[in-house]
Amino acid sequence: MPNDLAEVDYERYWRRLQQVGLNAYEARSYLVLVGHPRFKALELAARARVPRQKIYEVLDSLVERGFAQVVQEKTKLFSAVEPGLAIPAYLERQKEMMEQQLNDQRRHGTSLAQELRAAYAEGQGGRGTLDYLRIVNDPSQIAVHYRSMLTAVEHEYVEFSRPPYAVDPLDEQLVKQAALRGVRCRILLESGALDDVHRERLEDYKAVGIETRLVDSLPMKLAVFDNSQGLVALLDPVITRPAWTAVVFDHHGFAEGMAGLFDQRWR
Repeated sequence: MPNDLAEVDYERYWRRLQQVGLNAYEARSYLVLVGHPRFKALELAARARVPRQKIYEVLDSLVERGFAQVVQEKTKLFSAVEPGLAIPAYLERQKEMMEQQLNDQRRHGTSLAQELRAAYAEGQGGRGTLDYLRIVNDPSQIAVHYRSMLTAVEHEYVEFSRPPYAVDPLDEQLVKQAALRGVRCRILLESGALDDVHRERLEDYKAVGIETRLVDSLPMKLAVFDNSQGLVALLDPVITRPAWTAVVFDHHGFAEGMAGLFDQRWR
């Protein structure tokens, strides 16, 4: 155990290092190194209670992760990298790695979804009587539908916006991108749901031609794209926790009616 760490602190730091991402042997070895200038590998194994046959693997991992460094003298010695440098740098590398993995998964998933759509359509045996209406409860799936339609919109997009959000329209680059390619974008928002950050974003939207108006309340969540498709989300009246059920529609007549409702509220 390090000389300058009380037993209770040692146990606490040991567990917290494991929460950061080190394994039990790595966390114990790093704490010993923190409390001493430098160690030979086998000396460290004894102090950190790491099996001798494991210590070189543990040290290699600590060096690779940026928690330890090698001091080459007559024999190879190991010392700790200062925690204020080691831990933030390690977490930043982990963040970059996870973001890269997520981007890879998103790219592969998008490609896979497109390839499987044809197989799904064929397996359903053609269009059903209500294929133009789909009920969606999962917020992530609602967000996928919303972003897909927002990406494809060509002429006009209108929305009733109120929390809770599957996608916050004031935090969505696709809205700006639509406006920049000439789509008329109009959003009605509940004024009570806006904080200072959202009010600043309204100014950003105004600068790229997005029209917004504030109202006291809205009856539902609604988005209509090109008067042909969109979604309506209704708050579940039964459960106490706020949750939305969305009806995603691809029907010109229904879309025209919803757009008329929007225009009435807009005026």
